[in-house]
Amino acid sequence: MKGMKTLSQLNLKQLPLNFCKCGVTGWCLEVIFTSTESILRQDWRLMGQTSLLMFPIYGCGALLGPIGDLIDRWVTPGSGFAAKKADLAIRHGFLYMVLIFVAEYFAGSLLRGRGMCPWDYTGRNTNIDGLIRLDFAPLWFATGLLFEQITKKKGR
Repeated sequence: MKGMKTLSQLNLKQLPLNFCKCGVTGWCLEVIFTSTESILRQDWRLMGQTSLLMFPIYGCGALLGPIGDLIDRWVTPGSGFAAKKADLAIRHGFLYMVLIFVAEYFAGSLLRGRGMCPWDYTGRNTNIDGLIRLDFAPLWFATGLLFEQITKKKGR
């Protein structure tokens, strides 16, 4: 228990910095992604875009690592079982993908209700209520793992 408390305190101390890391990383990924989408429109200026509203949404990615740690403790409590890195990556990737979809849907619903949602996937084949795109699953899987890595304390 004492070690767990120390880990929680450490995560809380790092949370503001990790929030900023994830917010900025998310912005950058979105600009890169939207600029490469312009190739499909044959717009060779490769203009990317994002919204200031996306910073706190991406910033919440700082919570993914601690949630993954909690799930790991729940799945293998005190067993001393050390999962392989590949197994953890798959478990965490799927967990983070689902959490990102839930957060995207929830945030999009709140923002849409206020007329402020910066995305609308209506008309895309795999959209749900225009708020999430299921074909983005591999992107969210990888983004979740990236957020975990950039927020991980050195030596952990």
